[in-house]
Amino acid sequence: MSAVVDASSQPEAKSSAPLAVEARGLVKRFGRVVALDHADLELKSGEILGLIGDNGAGKSVLIKSVSGAIIPDEGEIRIFGEVVHFSSPMEAREAGIETVYQDLALSPALSIVENLFLGRELRKTNPLGRFFRTLDRREMRRQARERLSALGLMTIQDIDQTVDTLSGGQRQGVAVARAAAFGTRVIIMDEPTAALGVKEGRRVLELMLDVKRRGLPIILISHNIPHVFEVADRIHIHRLGRRIAVIDPKQYSMSDAVAIMTGATAPPPREKWAV
Repeated sequence: MSAVVDASSQPEAKSSAPLAVEARGLVKRFGRVVALDHADLELKSGEILGLIGDNGAGKSVLIKSVSGAIIPDEGEIRIFGEVVHFSSPMEAREAGIETVYQDLALSPALSIVENLFLGRELRKTNPLGRFFRTLDRREMRRQARERLSALGLMTIQDIDQTVDTLSGGQRQGVAVARAAAFGTRVIIMDEPTAALGVKEGRRVLELMLDVKRRGLPIILISHNIPHVFEVADRIHIHRLGRRIAVIDPKQYSMSDAVAIMTGATAPPPREKWAV
């Protein structure tokens, strides 16, 4: 990851604060298929940005480019004004970007605590930890309880139970809690309410709003348009590999958004985009 210190290179924005995420002119080709065609993305600090688009629009490739899972062929990505070049999801995580994937990326055979700290296990500070790499399970349990409580998830009776014993909503809660615990700058959520019941989906939306209140900006990718309209501050509409509009959900209806997304209606002119 490298930074550009020239003040003139700061992203264009209405306020002096840099955008949380700014992607410009991203291009990604897979053979003859152009998945991203000079795509742009802007996420403001402290907002939930909904990202919608039809299947094959390039949403996942765009998000994977930001989260380090895919390296774009062209274009530039900035995180809070700093140019970054992620070559892996680990580098994005080290930069404070956490992603909740649709498949949750949880290990069913491991406990809730072990999943929260998977790949970031705490080790004891005494000689046992330094030389024998002994895990500090007591401290991990303490932090797990603290983080789950902060998000209202301590209805889970035993944090040492394995994830495969949890309901779909509880598993989603663990994935969100992990992202909120370690995502210090940006959280990306890919279809977080997919395959959940009404009650469980509602809880996930509440968790997202809790995370937003803590000051973390969120990118929400979803095919559930009502959910996007309920929690998003702005909605990025993606079509044929590029951003075609950014709308205010208070000024457009869900039918309007779907019509723009599918090409049934022309997108609004750039000067009418939500900024």
